[in-house]
Amino acid sequence: MNLYEHTIVARQDTSPSEIKQLTEKYSKIVEKNEGEIIKTENWGLLDLSYLIKKNKKGSYIHFKIKGKGNVIDELEKIEAIDKKLLRYLTVRVKKFDLEANYFAKREYNDKKESYKN
Repeated sequence: MNLYEHTIVARQDTSPSEIKQLTEKYSKIVEKNEGEIIKTENWGLLDLSYLIKKNKKGSYIHFKIKGKGNVIDELEKIEAIDKKLLRYLTVRVKKFDLEANYFAKREYNDKKESYKN
């Protein structure tokens, strides 16, 4: 079994309920193709580096997937025709980093401490 990190970027006008539907839709596709979702992270609405299809922002959803290569092939085939998505990216990794949450909101005190240093 291979390990993959898969990120999709949805349009900025996608509602939270539609984000949840997208997450469930792609999770079912992975499970249908004998893959396993290890972790799902909703990174929220983030600025894009450049305009993509007239969008300045995008809603990011990140999956950690365990499965064979055909899982990713099937996933990307369906994502390519989905009008709600701007981009998607899959990276094969050797192991998952399940502890770090890179896009979590930091507490005000943590930021204040980092500015002092």
